[in-house]
Amino acid sequence: MIQGWKELTKLSAGAALLVERIRLVESGVAIEGQFEPPPLAQLTEEDQIFVAAFVRCHGSIKQMEKYFGVSYPTIKNRLNRVGELLPFAEIEAADENEAGEEGGTGAPPAAQGEANPRDLLTGDLLASLERGEMSVQQVLSSLKRTKG
Repeated sequence: MIQGWKELTKLSAGAALLVERIRLVESGVAIEGQFEPPPLAQLTEEDQIFVAAFVRCHGSIKQMEKYFGVSYPTIKNRLNRVGELLPFAEIEAADENEAGEEGGTGAPPAAQGEANPRDLLTGDLLASLERGEMSVQQVLSSLKRTKG
């Protein structure tokens, strides 16, 4: 009998898992060994649903607020908590007051191509504003610092 991922998550109750046998459904081939599940699979059922909803909402905290019926700080706190559980996605958190310093846009250099760095920065700042991560005043302040 095939059971869903939710059942495995409930059975493990947050305990560390080591997968020792996997069967490929189409071919019926079984693979044995010791495999650590990926970090996303190690999250609780609720956190997995939260991450899936965040992706489906394209990272919009406003949409997440509506979907879950909670406030911005609640969504942000949960994102921070879940983010701490996912070590493969380690990034250095930028101070909101320092947005735009050192000419950084957050995009990798290859993604920037020959675009004007100020245009890229403006797009990032507007996206941060839309997601509720920065206030209008913070965006304006960042734009003034990069002008010139």
